Formats: sequence, C-alpha cells, structure tokens
Amino acid sequence: MLAIVLVLLLALVLGGVGFVLHALWIAAGVVLVLWLLGFLIHPSSGARWYRW
Repeated sequence: MLAIVLVLLLALVLGGVGFVLHALWIAAGVVLVLWLLGFLIHPSSGARWYRW
C-alpha cells in the first residue's frame, strides 16, 4: 500500500514539474518574440523600450 502511494506521489510531482517546465518554455518563447519585435519596431528617435 505504501509503495503505491509513493509511486502515485512521484508521478504527481514529476507531472507537475513537466507542466511547469512546459509553461516556462512557452513564456520564454513569448518573451523572445516581444524582444525581437522591440528591435524591429523601434522609434526613429533611437530610444529603446528597455533600459540596459
């Protein structure tokens, strides 16, 4: 009984980690697209929308 609970708990943890990593990849892709659009569509005055 304890082994079944441990296996189910491990599957739940690994499934949660997989979902979080997938969500982080999607967020990284969105940020990359916005960053590239910021370089392509920048004001003619030379000002940047970020401060580095």
